[in-house]
Amino acid sequence: MTHGSPGRRPRTGGMRRVAKAPPAQPRLLVLNKPFGVLTQFSDDQERATLKDLVDVPGVYPAGRLDRDSEGLLLLTNDGRLQARIADPRYKMAKTYWVQVEGQPTEDQLQGLRTGVVLKDGPTLPAQARLLAEPRLWPRDPPVRFRKSIPTAWLEITIHEGRNRQVRRMTAAVGLPTLRLVRMSIGPWSLEGLQPGAWREVDPS
Repeated sequence: MTHGSPGRRPRTGGMRRVAKAPPAQPRLLVLNKPFGVLTQFSDDQERATLKDLVDVPGVYPAGRLDRDSEGLLLLTNDGRLQARIADPRYKMAKTYWVQVEGQPTEDQLQGLRTGVVLKDGPTLPAQARLLAEPRLWPRDPPVRFRKSIPTAWLEITIHEGRNRQVRRMTAAVGLPTLRLVRMSIGPWSLEGLQPGAWREVDPS
């Protein structure tokens, strides 16, 4: 029987250990998404996408914002942060300024606060209040109004993230949404960003 030399490690067949790349530094971008832009980076119909606004590799949206809605969209390269922002389990507050058709009554506002029944089930209670007409950038294209029907602005805060939820909630109480702008998500807000502009913030 032949024994190897003392202290010598057995050969491993020439295999080398490949060093793992260090994890990417978490990044978080705050974007003011304009009306008409899809919340994705590509589109086979050549519509406007995030690629037209954000030239940062490796980031992706934390949640969605409808093409016909405006305002705050967060983008990150960190999966855990994305889940904290977008997953309904964490109930992160999302605040919207909503222009509706009609003059809201206290009963309609209370309906939003209590929660309304949608096709996919009842919503959680929301915060809802009348808002003086805010100073916002002009929407392109402009909102189409009916001269015979007044409009009003509401501030609505929800803790869910269903598809087109705020629009469906206002419609359910008889106040169709004309314009919808997301102003904040959790601790992050637009803070004066113009449409199409973004800035990077500390993800912690």
